[in-house]
Order: sequence, then C-alpha cells, then structure tokens
Amino acid sequence: MNLWAISDLHVGHPPNAKALLDMPAHPSDWLILGGDLGEREDHLRFTFDTLGPRFAKLIWVPGNHELYTTPRDPLQEVGPARYARLVELARDHGVLTPEDPWPLWPGDGPPTRLAPTFLLYDYSFGPDGLTPNQMRAWAAEAGIYSADERYIDPSPYPDMGAWSRARVEETERRLRAVTERVVLINHWPLRQDLVRLGRIQRFLPWCGSRATEAWHTRYPIDVVVNGHLHMRATDWRDGVRFEEVALGYPRHWHQEKGIGAYLRRILPRVPAPDGGQGGPVWHR
Repeated sequence: MNLWAISDLHVGHPPNAKALLDMPAHPSDWLILGGDLGEREDHLRFTFDTLGPRFAKLIWVPGNHELYTTPRDPLQEVGPARYARLVELARDHGVLTPEDPWPLWPGDGPPTRLAPTFLLYDYSFGPDGLTPNQMRAWAAEAGIYSADERYIDPSPYPDMGAWSRARVEETERRLRAVTERVVLINHWPLRQDLVRLGRIQRFLPWCGSRATEAWHTRYPIDVVVNGHLHMRATDWRDGVRFEEVALGYPRHWHQEKGIGAYLRRILPRVPAPDGGQGGPVWHR
C-alpha cells in the first residue's frame, strides 16, 4: 500500500484536464492532492470525480487558486466562507480535508498521522525586516505581482497575514496533541530556503511564512509535502524529507509522459541520507 502525492493539477487548462482522464488507477493506494486543482467548484468536482474511483482515498488541501473569486465565477463567496464551501464539496465526494480528524496511515511502518493543513502565507518570506507592503513593493521593483492580490479577499480577516496567523495557531494546537509520526501536507512551502523560483525570485512573499520554518524539528514530522512552486524536487533537512510535488501548467511538465509519471511516493518511508541533509533531487 502506497501514499502518493501530486499538486497543482490546474485542470482549467485543457491539456491537464485531458491528461487527468488517462491517470492510471491505484485502487489500493491513497493520493494527496496538494492544492491548486483549479479556480472553480467544477474544477474540484471534475478532479474528485475522475480520481476518486481510482484510489482508495483522496486527501485535499487548498492552494491559492481555489481561493480565487473572479467576476465570472458562479461562487462569489470569499475568504473563510469560500474555503468552508469547498471543504463541504470535498466531503461530499468522500475526500479528506484540513478540517477533518487527521487519519492514521493504515499501511506499513510506524504509526503515522497524515496531517492535511491550510496555512496560507504572511509576506514574511523575503528580505529581513520588511512589512507586507514593503515586501510587495520589493517584488514590484522586479516587475513581480501576484494575481492573489486581485482575486483573494480574506474577509472578515483584515489581511492575508491575519488569516494565516490564525491558521498557523490552530494547526500548532493540533500538532502539539499528536503522539505518532506525522506526514504534514500543505500547499505552500514551510521553509524559505526550499523556495526556488528561477527567474521570479521576488515572488517569495506569496510563498509561505517564517512561522513554520522550524516545525520539522519542533514536531514529530517525517515528511513534508507541498506544491505551489512548480519546481518538483526532493530535499532533506535534519533527517526530514521535503517533497515539492507540483505538476504545474502544461509548459511545466512533459505531457508525453502522462500525469501518472509525476506521482510522488510519500509512504512507505525511505531512509534519510547520511547526516540528514540532502537535495535538491529534481523531478523533471
């Protein structure tokens, strides 16, 4: 029995949606869907309807694209209300979410909790000492702007940082209660040093929070799974494995391989390298 992961399917792009229909079945295995399935409810329904029958269980965490409220979107709810609506949609399809009890992995290995989370970002990734407004200005100096600023409304929170801090606090409360090993699942990276952005380095402010930098040593975490970057890699920090599992837009993957080739095996475990540090190992 395996636990697989993939994120950033972006099924609003026809080549990705078509390829998803050809995903091989793994009827005995579980699959993590690490966010950015698409921007609308019908994108999530399509993904859950397509993959649900092919895996024993699906686990979903939202990314920034699920939070977009665009003028043409039939769902005009924003912020936590929008998120709650998508959680109910997932549950209607039998998909586990960050709002559900964290399941115990039924496969081989030591007792392990699978912890889907929803942590957002707070503009703290980037140069030291800058406010969120200064971080956005720093990015703008290089011509970098995130569509999140236009399409995500965190109301009733005053800003994204406040929403993120609330999510981080609640998740830490849950982590403190865990006695088993943990596979932590989040759309955004937990550590700034693992954010690799190629030509758009100043996109950093929209990529996570420094509040989570030390979680891999503070809590009993064995593996961290994230997406968001479209830069697939395996890294090791302090004996903990970090997996970036984003498929990305059609230009970000080799379509002749099929999406199945981009599934990343998370469990069973693999041994850490000597010294507990390693990577990146790229997954092209």
